[in-house]
Amino acid sequence: MGDRGRLVVPAELRERLGLEAGSHLLLLDTSQGVVLATRQQVKALVRRDLQGTSLVEDLLADRRRASDKEDSI
Repeated sequence: MGDRGRLVVPAELRERLGLEAGSHLLLLDTSQGVVLATRQQVKALVRRDLQGTSLVEDLLADRRRASDKEDSI
């Protein structure tokens, strides 16, 4: 890292990933360390992690539990 906080991505990696000047990259702070990823890579990670998860069903189940709890009081 340079003194102005700039990172240098090696040419081989830039070519392999199709990165150009101005490409958007994200730094993710994880429990295993810092990960540098493209937006597309982060989208793929999030989709993989959420696969099989129904946020609507989870929300409805939470609401039903809260309603049942209120009814029992």
